[in-house]
Amino acid sequence: MRVLNIGSINIDHVYGVDYFVRPGETLAASSYSTFAGGKGFNQSVALARAGAATCHSGRVGPNAEWLVRRLGQESVDTTFVLADEVATGHAIIQVVPSGENSIVLFGGANRTITEADVTTALSSCSSGDYVLLQNEISSVPYAIQCAHEKGLRIVFNPAPMSGDVRHYPLALVDIFILNETEAEQLTGRTNPEDIRAIMREQYPRSATVLTRGSKGTVYFDCESELKQPALVVDAVDTTAAGDTFVGFFLAELMHTGDPAKALALGCRAAAICVTRVGAADSIPLRKEMETIQPDKSRVRGKPRR
Repeated sequence: MRVLNIGSINIDHVYGVDYFVRPGETLAASSYSTFAGGKGFNQSVALARAGAATCHSGRVGPNAEWLVRRLGQESVDTTFVLADEVATGHAIIQVVPSGENSIVLFGGANRTITEADVTTALSSCSSGDYVLLQNEISSVPYAIQCAHEKGLRIVFNPAPMSGDVRHYPLALVDIFILNETEAEQLTGRTNPEDIRAIMREQYPRSATVLTRGSKGTVYFDCESELKQPALVVDAVDTTAAGDTFVGFFLAELMHTGDPAKALALGCRAAAICVTRVGAADSIPLRKEMETIQPDKSRVRGKPRR
């Protein structure tokens, strides 16, 4: 069993600032770093570091071979990562001392993924494999439809959320992974009980993971509900915390089939991630999971990505 991640690959430009820049203001940054990133890239790294057999499908622009090499170094299969003439996707990220971040995203080559690309990548999958999708790329509705027709398990993290998502064939999704903002935009509700009721009504065959930052994480489907508290850590940068959770949650679910174990591992991995600076560089290795115990109640800082 493996996971095909049809996902974004970005270059992250990270600026340390005292506070988020205001309209019309020029603000001096205290630091600047460049990292490999993108939700798809981060989630593939997290999957691989969590022990899942992972294949990545996507596109990069000119002079981005280092990003593809980096995925390969993480033991991610990059057979279906293609070169494009369009600039590589990139993000401008402000990080304040509390660890909170603010992100401006340019899709670039991520938005040139074609239906033919998707078809080719999916042809490598076998029944029972997982397909992971985010919303930073093109051809997502086609990927959902085709993956379902091949009997694959579809995991969808609709970030960044857009109005188009409601018109995707969401009834075919097996697992939604949503933060509070995405859940509100998808259901029109903010109360977790209301979100759960609407998701169960509209997508009765699907499971949902709702990540709530310091309030922990909830998994529910049409029959059951599980809750996992967050952990206490001192966050320095919440970039990629959500992606880390996705990768470790899915890897553990594939390995054990146990959502409770998957929630616990995902939350521990995200807790380690926020104590480090950067995106993919901050994702822990599976062997580090023993360094944070699952008996705490909350995490300082709210993962944004």
